[in-house]
Amino acid sequence: MCRVRIQRETPAHVAAVRETTEAAFARPDQSDRSLPEVALLDQLRAHDAWLPALSLVALDASGVVGHVLCTRAWVDTAPALALGPLSVHPEHQRRGVGSALVHAVLGAADALDEPLVVLLGDPRYYSRFGFRLAGDHGIASPRPEWRSHLQARTLTAYPASLTGRFDYADPFYRV
Repeated sequence: MCRVRIQRETPAHVAAVRETTEAAFARPDQSDRSLPEVALLDQLRAHDAWLPALSLVALDASGVVGHVLCTRAWVDTAPALALGPLSVHPEHQRRGVGSALVHAVLGAADALDEPLVVLLGDPRYYSRFGFRLAGDHGIASPRPEWRSHLQARTLTAYPASLTGRFDYADPFYRV
């Protein structure tokens, strides 16, 4: 287990968050500048879906080692949250940093009376945080090919009537 402190991102963290995201998603066949996760993060920062209170960093003595973000999304016309990207520097992966970030952002979202968090990811990983397939909650995927990986986690303010089509902020569809 890695000891980290989770806090809101500040302007001083922006460059380190970008570097952490580049390192976390780097692939041998692709340059860092073409990573869709980095482009998504850059575009979300400039979009009105950006929620500063839900951009969290994991810090250790060396600085930023992880980052998680929730942005404004919608289920039909009702507000919801989209989680992602979640980034942990490779030197700190598999040491609990990602789990700490997910727990922290879910707690922060719940404290802000958000009803629901949706993400696109591996159900085997995210089920440990209470995520289930979005369809189980009556939430439709915006793209059929995402159906088996689109997951939702209800929060305290969730009304059972919150059903319909989920939509990310525009940057998610551009990258």
